[in-house]
Amino acid sequence: MQSGPQPADLTDVRATNLAVVLRYVRAHAPCSRADIAAATGLNKATVSSLVADLIDRRLVREIGLTEHRIGRPATMLVIDGAAYAAVGIEISADHLTAVALDLAGGELLSWRRAFTGLAATPGKAASTVAALAGRAVARVSRQGRQVLGLTVGVPGLVDRDGRVCLSPELGWRDVDLRTDLIRALREPAYEVVVDNDAQLAALAEHRHGPHAGTANLVHLTGGAGIGAGLVVDGRLLHGARGFTGEIGHIQLDPEGPVCRCGANGCLEALASVPALIRRVLPDAEADGPLTDFAPEIDRVRTLARAGDERALATLAEIGRHLGTGVSILANLVNPEVVLLGGYYVPLAAWLLPAAQEQLAARTVAPEAGGARLVASTLAGGAAATGGATRAIAAIDSGRMPAIPTKPGG
Repeated sequence: MQSGPQPADLTDVRATNLAVVLRYVRAHAPCSRADIAAATGLNKATVSSLVADLIDRRLVREIGLTEHRIGRPATMLVIDGAAYAAVGIEISADHLTAVALDLAGGELLSWRRAFTGLAATPGKAASTVAALAGRAVARVSRQGRQVLGLTVGVPGLVDRDGRVCLSPELGWRDVDLRTDLIRALREPAYEVVVDNDAQLAALAEHRHGPHAGTANLVHLTGGAGIGAGLVVDGRLLHGARGFTGEIGHIQLDPEGPVCRCGANGCLEALASVPALIRRVLPDAEADGPLTDFAPEIDRVRTLARAGDERALATLAEIGRHLGTGVSILANLVNPEVVLLGGYYVPLAAWLLPAAQEQLAARTVAPEAGGARLVASTLAGGAAATGGATRAIAAIDSGRMPAIPTKPGG
């Protein structure tokens, strides 16, 4: 019996090369077969074979000839976005977001639905998420698209099997959400994945928007809790079991308010969106617990714009706490950019100045190690976008869909 690394078989080599060509087309389209050969080092015959395979799989398509080049006109290639779709859903304490993307990254749908996460049992939550997923899948399927996968983002600790080990934000512990979703969706043909919402948001930031391609970045969720999705050297940082990024439960003040995790003075207890709302709007919970943050965030923003002293002082203090938390990340992983997401985005104008000042003061490296702290442009749907992106990224890594069956074949 042989041990140690084994040579890749020809199928593995071809899948790898298909992914190389697909990634090149994604990054440089429109491009020709000759462009691909020159850039990748693959010979022209191999490139022609690989491109033919990708066209058969409806991953790449030809768009005609170009004459704006030296020599004979060349047939140009682009990503074919028409045949496939991927769906992502983000579970938050007060809403669900669903996003579907085509293979080229084009948005096919973006839905937001009210959701009382803390009031819903895990079983009810699974059926609600499955119903939303089913509607999204039906929408893109009617367009003649094959669904590549469904990825659901959850705040909290999610293991590699899709079990939610702990979600203080939703009040869940040991919930086998992936199994529940597969059962509710009646064993779908597409892959179902459950992952941490901050990790998926970071993937979205890494692939879309103004910071796409940034090798070292962090996305901070801004909801009922605070999670950090980390991209380090171009890869998501998962850790041994996938439990990275729980920055919300770093203790900043042992004498501080009690956190939902049971400790005192966690960053989440000091600077989460509910903590901010309670500080600025003491009457916010007069009629019961907060179940929808958006109206209260609008009230906070209105007060800040009007120069309300309580609102401005609280936002500055929350910003300082966030800056302290980000400085810990800056000292540990030295990101190029840290993005505030979720409900922090509409308040960024008042949070960022204090946060940036604290980041600079508490980071050991000069100028905060080059880390920039900015607001995300993906807003509240980043994890859903990242969920849809995950299935597309898997193809770019070599997990090719089968060649579609032709009518009558």
